[in-house]
Amino acid sequence: MTFVTRLTLQSGDRAALDGIVDDIKSSAERKGAALKGPHSRPPEKLTVPQHARLHGDDERRFSSWEYTVFTRELEIHGHDNLARNIASQNFPDSVHIEAEVEQIHGAGRNRN
Repeated sequence: MTFVTRLTLQSGDRAALDGIVDDIKSSAERKGAALKGPHSRPPEKLTVPQHARLHGDDERRFSSWEYTVFTRELEIHGHDNLARNIASQNFPDSVHIEAEVEQIHGAGRNRN
């Protein structure tokens, strides 16, 4: 059985995100892990309205807060310990990480 760990990293701080991705790539290279990526999604521009007052009947607003979210996706094939160590690291608050693990069965294997 082989495990594939998909990591999705997101941040509004592109430099911090790219630094973390570079660290993951160098760790995978040192360990000899099969790594696919990083794959970049197009930046997502988000807009959040800002109300001038907390009272719900007041329609006054400040200008909307706009920010960009950058996303990088990586896959680690095998090397379960490396994937586990990466996913459990303490990342900066500006970087969000999600890990998804999929178990892959080899071809021709009987799954009874």
